[in-house]
Amino acid sequence: MSDPLDLYALDLRRSTAPANHIGVTSLYSVTAPLHGTVSGVKGCFSPPYAAGELQLRLDFAADGVPIEDTGNLGKRDCGLLFAGAVWRPDRIVRRGTYHWLKEGKLYSFRVVSELVPLTGRAGFALAVKVTNRSGRNVTLEMFPSLEPGRVRKVPLGEWKFSPPQGGTALERVGVGAEAVRENEEVRVTLHHERLIADMAPGEESVFRLAVTLTDAGSECASPASLANWAEETEERWRDVLNRAEAALPQLESDIPGLEAYYRRSLISGLVCLWDHPAFKIRPFPVISGMDGGGINNYPWDAAGYVGQALTMLLGDERSRNYLRFMEEGGIDRHISFAPDGTGDEPFAYSYSLWAFVHFAWSLFCQHGVVPELYPHLKRVLEVDEKRLTHRGELLDYGEHHHLLEMRGSGYEHVVASPNAERAWCYDRLAELADHLDLAEASELRDKAARIRRAIREELWDPEAGWFRSLYPDGHRELIYSIQAYDALRMGACTQEMENALLSHLRDGAFLGDCGVSSISAEDELHYEVNDPDWSGGGSFGGEGPILAQTLWEIGRPELAWDVLKRHLWIGERLPYVPQEHYSDRPMAPAHKRANNISGLAGAQAVVFGMAGIRPQLDGRLLIHPQPPEEGNVSVIGYAYRGHRYDVHMEPGFCRIVRDGSETYRGVPSSQTYD
Repeated sequence: MSDPLDLYALDLRRSTAPANHIGVTSLYSVTAPLHGTVSGVKGCFSPPYAAGELQLRLDFAADGVPIEDTGNLGKRDCGLLFAGAVWRPDRIVRRGTYHWLKEGKLYSFRVVSELVPLTGRAGFALAVKVTNRSGRNVTLEMFPSLEPGRVRKVPLGEWKFSPPQGGTALERVGVGAEAVRENEEVRVTLHHERLIADMAPGEESVFRLAVTLTDAGSECASPASLANWAEETEERWRDVLNRAEAALPQLESDIPGLEAYYRRSLISGLVCLWDHPAFKIRPFPVISGMDGGGINNYPWDAAGYVGQALTMLLGDERSRNYLRFMEEGGIDRHISFAPDGTGDEPFAYSYSLWAFVHFAWSLFCQHGVVPELYPHLKRVLEVDEKRLTHRGELLDYGEHHHLLEMRGSGYEHVVASPNAERAWCYDRLAELADHLDLAEASELRDKAARIRRAIREELWDPEAGWFRSLYPDGHRELIYSIQAYDALRMGACTQEMENALLSHLRDGAFLGDCGVSSISAEDELHYEVNDPDWSGGGSFGGEGPILAQTLWEIGRPELAWDVLKRHLWIGERLPYVPQEHYSDRPMAPAHKRANNISGLAGAQAVVFGMAGIRPQLDGRLLIHPQPPEEGNVSVIGYAYRGHRYDVHMEPGFCRIVRDGSETYRGVPSSQTYD
């Protein structure tokens, strides 16, 4: 029987991810292989400890003959040669070979290392398995070299978007204590079992090491076997995967690449659900984390982009905890939150309040309404009404820092989105008021209608067939930003506007072979390729799948599938969805974060878009499948209010199964379940 963790494995020989994007997490610690080596390790982050400069290197000696493991790219005897690696959620497995004649003798070894970040403690474990292929007895000795570099203990409230830098160097502790280093804050300890083995021909020997980070003066006792520490991480990941696969539906399809993409999307969300007893909530949805940066929470990325999928993964109680976490931390005052709930920067992203309402709405539809949250949602919406400048019914959201952080002027001040999100929020609040028998529902609905009408009348340019941004001095800027499609999703567009917007979803404009571009390539004023997430040449990790979901939601399935299938390469090329990726080649920019929780949007788009699963506020479930015009797709095990649903799709046909009994068979159409 295959290992379930292997379902999410990726052969890194096929990966196009930058070397600095490859890491592995226990959801407590994160570490990375030293590029080009078979056994080296680079960096470790485990709040509160930051050791980004740390390096562990191993050299070997066979009968006293030195064998280095440095990633030497020269010729002749270059030491241990890297032969490939496999990424799994719980470890990175690397392979290497050494086969060289020295002084008339053949020295030949197969080397396999397993790098495992620790859980329940800061650090990592390294197992190195060596097979003697030399044809005779050989004494193999290992020489670990630990260089901690500068290490810091960073308070939980100071973990932000970038990896913590700085710290001080460590000194040896105790007489002859080669394996212990310490500064005024942190102790780094190298643990190991045997470092020498007499090996017969064909024999395999396993050498185990670990590095732990503790407070200065605090020891971290080794277990009976260092293998136990690695097993803890493996078991944690098995539990995480079991719970996730019970919470989110499974996907089966004969469309090449779709299953792999769905799994890669799911794992992109799971590697961001850190579980640490010192964090304010457990699990804590971080934005990134794989490279030590982004071990904090951005509401727009988590609650906004993937709110529907995240409420399923977290469940009812933990979703409520996340809502309380955002409100108590100051969702109306801060751009992001550190693991202890500390807010970062005053009012920044204009999408944060929508993200909060969106996550609450997703919670209410999936798990049931929480009436006591209604006044909190209403208060949050009123914040922007009071602090921002009004232009009639529309709000001026300020400059780039509050919006898309583009690198050229254009998408600023009075814009269609997030004004359209604001209208959506008032509509949802009106529905909630109706559900709770509150008299203000009509007033809220009228406000939403006035905002949408103002977007159409004041920002839409019928000649250009696009939205314009309006500046305080009256300047109007036409910018072909993908954000216009969020305004479409929020119901701000007439049919004529929708047709005009969708005419730009074509190759050479917003579409590329490998995804979507955040700025149309036809927009010569604003398009560039060095900042893909919002300035063009690619897009933010979750943007393409959300666009596909939008297109399914408005009944454009052919175009939705055309958009989503351009992302299927990710399933075979990247271990997790990066912060952003290019749209014209299957790669990600090395200077941005290695991963992002919004990558979960791919799975969300399939479930709530293609399969058409739409939970309602009143507990009803609507299912309107919109299958692609190729292949078979089955979404299996969607759990809702005590029932489980399977949606089986093929071109022009679908079957819906509830609790094992078929309830519909025929041409795809909307079905309602009480």
